[in-house]
Amino acid sequence: MNTQENKMGTMPVGKLLINMSLPIMISMLAQALYNVVDSIFVAQINEKALSAVSLAFPIQNLIVGIAVGTGVGVNALLSRSLGQKNFEKANNVASHAIILGFFSYILFLIFGIFFSKTYFMSLTNDIQIINYGTSYLRIVTIGSIGIFMEIVFERLLQSTGRTFYSMLTQGIGAIINIILDPILIFGLLGAPKMGVAGAAVATIIGQIVAGICGMIFNHKVNEEINVNIRDFKFKLDIVKEIYIVGIPSIIMQSITSLTTYGINNILIRFSSTATAVYGVYFKLQSFVFMPVFGLNNGMVPIIAYNYGAEKRERIKKTIKLSILLAVGIMLSGLVIIQLLAMQILNLFNASESMLEIGIPALRIISISYIFAGVSIVASSVYQAFGNGVFSLMTSILRQLIILLPAAYGLSLLGNVNLIWWSYPISEGISLVLSIMLLKNIYNQKIVMIPEGS
Repeated sequence: MNTQENKMGTMPVGKLLINMSLPIMISMLAQALYNVVDSIFVAQINEKALSAVSLAFPIQNLIVGIAVGTGVGVNALLSRSLGQKNFEKANNVASHAIILGFFSYILFLIFGIFFSKTYFMSLTNDIQIINYGTSYLRIVTIGSIGIFMEIVFERLLQSTGRTFYSMLTQGIGAIINIILDPILIFGLLGAPKMGVAGAAVATIIGQIVAGICGMIFNHKVNEEINVNIRDFKFKLDIVKEIYIVGIPSIIMQSITSLTTYGINNILIRFSSTATAVYGVYFKLQSFVFMPVFGLNNGMVPIIAYNYGAEKRERIKKTIKLSILLAVGIMLSGLVIIQLLAMQILNLFNASESMLEIGIPALRIISISYIFAGVSIVASSVYQAFGNGVFSLMTSILRQLIILLPAAYGLSLLGNVNLIWWSYPISEGISLVLSIMLLKNIYNQKIVMIPEGS
């Protein structure tokens, strides 16, 4: 076993953060690209097909949320174990991550088989949307083993600083999905013309291939972790440690899915076009948010490792630099959306009514980016220190206490464009709480760290 000091404890912080984050940011941008391409191709079928895929988003988001939430807990615990040179525990954490990912998949397998149509019938009476959506959702849930494999193995690579291979894993899956989308949707190159179902099949094939690549990369290059499922012994204390950090993240994603479901219910009372716009926005926002999430994924193991190694100054520098980079990314996204809202929507074959609703929607919601950068980084800082409950508090305030009630209240005024203002309102209030909780972490955790090295 290699017991040399990991680069997370020695490399200059600025270089380390870029080294850790940039490959993840690139891979997440690739992920965002194929989500957008998915919708661009589906929009060529018709607007109801786009609405159906948009309405499926809360369940897809929940799948990713459970996988990522488990991964957040694994990432923090595994990196901390490596910082403490406890390699046996690191190996146990990695083995538990794989088993937990599999059992999470079983839940969505059951949902996909029995409840896909029920879900769409709870949202709309439009038979065409229900049929499109049921077909799409059933395939992506039954085939979701790929996304669980992909995210688990990516997090094991990220935890040891091997983010280049994490980038390759996600990038390969995204490229396969993008290539297969038009082939399976429109029946090119002799393939059957599958329509909306083709988009779902392309998605799960890309995810499964990415999961297999992640497994291979871990076996070949991840020397600090030795996963041995054959000798696996379930340890409740490891599961508890993973989910102390992971469950708040999972709940946060569940809250996002619940909020999105609620807002879709509000919007569809105006028109299915409004739900299509909302779905397009969620795909587009990933181009702005995914780089920040990639930055966070690089930041968390750095903080967790140096917390375990008692290196206070490295933690402080990592947090400050992460906030500056996140704010810069969010402001860049704001400017692009403000200037190019119409051109962006036209990529989705937008009708006049879609442009009428969509241009104000994109411009108003993107105002919230001014506040969001600090809050996103702060949320991951809490998780890195094992205080996932702080992230949960912020998410509950932003989405359930402010965003959803504000959206409902504004909808009562009868103008769909007023609903979008619920986003800047909720993000602005959330920023205040995030700063307060970040100060608490600094005073209770960071200041108390003895400078051990």
